[in-house]
Amino acid sequence: MVANVEKQLEEARELLEQMELEVREIPPQSRGMYSSRMRSYKQEMGKLEADFKRSRIAYSDEVRNELLGDDGNSSENQLIKLREERAHLLDNTERLERSSRRLEAGYQIAVETEQIGQEMLENLSHDREKIQRARERLREADANLGKSSRILTGMLRR
Repeated sequence: MVANVEKQLEEARELLEQMELEVREIPPQSRGMYSSRMRSYKQEMGKLEADFKRSRIAYSDEVRNELLGDDGNSSENQLIKLREERAHLLDNTERLERSSRRLEAGYQIAVETEQIGQEMLENLSHDREKIQRARERLREADANLGKSSRILTGMLRR
């Protein structure tokens, strides 16, 4: 169970790092909202890691005391403590899984936002090209009208 929690903590850390990189590439006007979310995710992650570490230390102390025979408690009290620690670890694992899912959802939103931004940039680029072509055609038409006007003026003089 401990190895599973450690693995999930590592995955959550990696997701946080990836999301942080994505947030850095978001335009400044919308970056603030995502930055504040990242801070709260990091704080929650830190709390989860601290809880896990405390639980792990407490559990290892109990196991050490049990192995050394240095316990002043009855086996029933130890059993109750172990159950409480196990329940605490399970709660932390569930919280970590929920946080991981939220991080993944946030990362997915960042990726989708990036894709939408790229599509918008491509559309704007195509629109710009169309406008430039239309402007060039107008210039050619204006030049042709000017030429026609000079020819007609010359014809009227003759």
